[in-house]
Amino acid sequence: QVQLVESGGGSVQAGGSLRLSCAASGYTYSRASMGWFRQAPGQEREGVATIHSAGVTAYADNVKGRFTISQDNAKSTLYLQMNSLKPEDTAMYYCAADLKPVLSASTRLRRPGLFDYWGQGTQVTVSS
Repeated sequence: QVQLVESGGGSVQAGGSLRLSCAASGYTYSRASMGWFRQAPGQEREGVATIHSAGVTAYADNVKGRFTISQDNAKSTLYLQMNSLKPEDTAMYYCAADLKPVLSASTRLRRPGLFDYWGQGTQVTVSS
């Protein structure tokens, strides 16, 4: 059974950092493409960053230069390092897995419907 479990969320001051983790199980991690998405109350879910198994990444314009997506294939774990956090980053953050990737990382970033499985989410709150 596919499972994605996020951790690492919390409350921080603006300018601070957090590192989110997503522990994956139930599938061959190295054959999937992974992504981070976020959703604030009353807002649509938006792509934050995606990564192919080969390591090609894509980022939303409003996080580029501040966030870094990475993974450890041996540990089947996805990460999101978030630096210089802003109040606008406050949202529930979800990791997702596309088990049959055929499109580019940038396309995947704007197409959450391409992802087959989702974690339960971890809350990130950034105060000013």
